Formats: sequence, structure tokens, C-alpha cells
Amino acid sequence: MSTLEKNPEGRPADRADGPGPVLEITDLTVALGAGSGAARPILDGVSLHVLPGETVGLVGESGSGKSVACRSVLGLLPGGARADGQVRVRGRDVLGMGPAELTALRTRQVTMVFQDPRASVNPLRRVGDFLTEGLRASGTPAAEATARAEELLAAVGIRDPRGALRRHPHQFSGGMLQRVVIAAALAAEPALLLADEPTTALDVTTQAEIISILTRLRAERGTGLLFVTHDLELASAVCDRVYVMYAGRIVETRGTDELFDRPRHPYTAGLLGCAPRLEPDAPPPRPIPGRPVSLAEAPPGCAFAERCRHVLPRCTEETPVLARHGDGLAACHRADEGIAP
Repeated sequence: MSTLEKNPEGRPADRADGPGPVLEITDLTVALGAGSGAARPILDGVSLHVLPGETVGLVGESGSGKSVACRSVLGLLPGGARADGQVRVRGRDVLGMGPAELTALRTRQVTMVFQDPRASVNPLRRVGDFLTEGLRASGTPAAEATARAEELLAAVGIRDPRGALRRHPHQFSGGMLQRVVIAAALAAEPALLLADEPTTALDVTTQAEIISILTRLRAERGTGLLFVTHDLELASAVCDRVYVMYAGRIVETRGTDELFDRPRHPYTAGLLGCAPRLEPDAPPPRPIPGRPVSLAEAPPGCAFAERCRHVLPRCTEETPVLARHGDGLAACHRADEGIAP
């Protein structure tokens, strides 16, 4: 895994010989409107970045804000939500874009692979129409668009790409259809690919195949990849760096190797402790006690305090800031003490 040179804020250090981030989210806060019943923001001061050709993980339990952070990159925020901060793709702020600019962003620069491939395609249309629609809309001749679609299907491991173009989505297994969706996402040669738990509904063997495809295509094309998952073990196999989210905030971020070797936040350690291990002398999985904080709750201090085995009185009164510890950042009052999974 690569170790990135960073300045004190945790962002990439400026380099004369290297490109800037393809994605940079800075202090993003997303809150629902009055009357929604939410006591705290969906996202609270989230900052992250993705470099070209880099795979960055965004992990956490369901409800932590991962998908909202991911969809904010496309300007897909919940109805009535208010957003503050910046979401920049290649230096342009997404939150200030109009409808035409957002359409261009979604079709040419940033594409997304969702968790359920069958929710991403029209079941009444052939796969060929699905794959070539965007290409033809951008002015590509029909014959050239079809040839490009065949090339993309071959790249993601579809054995008979020409025949696949004539088939409907229900004629594919879940794993094969997810390959089709990945091919569609790559059709526009995007600078950034968003993968929102793209393997959750698939069996383990198919998961491995999909991850291998994403990793290979990212390396070949230099595409930045933001990989959203609740599975830290999966993130360890895919990502160069990982951001850990809890209750709408980033609570820890660092290179993947260091995150697994020495987590600095008790929530990260808890997620690692939940994962079963194959070693004969490995301890059994240890679940995190309690439940995640809901949007209707806004506890003082650290949101994880009620579930934490290392809690101090200070933790229930003072919200920890995301500060540098080792080669990464952590938002914990005891981050320098060493937290065991």
C-alpha cells in the first residue's frame, strides 16, 4: 500500500511532479430541514480526498453517512437538505453547479456503481441500449458506440459481449449484471468512479471477481476510486487509504496497513474486532455493544462514548477533534494510548 506525503491537515502535500486530487471534499455538512425530526446533521464537517489512480475506502456501519457522502459528489442530496462546505471534482465545486453542469459531470467525469445492479438498469431494455445510450447522446456514431460497448463488456469479463448486447437484464446473474453496470460506468472514461457497496448482494467468489475487475481497471486507466463498504477486511484488500465514519463524522483516517496494525480510534478497533479470523489461536469475533446513534439523537461529547470500552468522563462532555496521530488522523481523546481491537 502506498504511503502518501501529507501536510498537517491530512491533505496531500503539494508536489510539482504530481497531479492534484480528482476529488476533494472539505468540511462538508449536510443537514435536513426543519420539521424532519433530525437532531444532528447527516454529515458533520466531513473532509476527504482521492488522487488519480488511488483507491480510497469509506467504511462504517449502516447509517453512518457513507452513502450520503458518496452521492454528494454527484449532487444527489436528500430532498430539502442544506449543504455547507465544498465538494470539488477536478477543482470545480459540485455544490455550486446548475442542472446542465451536473448532467455533464455525471456523464463525463464521475460515474457510480450502486449496491444492487438490478436497480440500476431498466428491465425492459436490452443491455446494448443501456450501454450505448450515453455514448450516442454524446455524439458517438451508433456503430462506434456498439463496438465500444463490446470492448467494455470484454474488459469486465463477459465472454460473449456481442451476444450480451442483445440480452435483457433478467437473463444475467447478479454478478454478471454487476459487471455490465461497471462497464457502463467506465464507458465515459471517468476521472472518478464511486462504488457504493458494489459487492454486498453477491456471493464471496463473485465478490472477489468484481473486486479484481475494479482494481485492474483502476490501475489500467488511472481512475480514482472511492470505495464505500461496511467491511474492513474487504477494504484492506482494495484500498490504499481508509476513512472511518461514525454518526456523520470522520473519526479516523490513515494508510490501510497502519489502520489495521494500530487503530487509534476505539470504533475502528471495534470494527476490526468484529471480523472473524482464520488463525487457530484467534479470539472469536467480539461485537460492538449498543447501537449506532440515530439522526434523532445528538449526544454531547463523543458520539461513540456510550459504546466505548475506553470511555473517560471527558469523552461525554468534550467532542474530540480530528487531529494528527502517527501517520494519520483520529478524533479520540485517547488516540495516543494504543487501542486494542
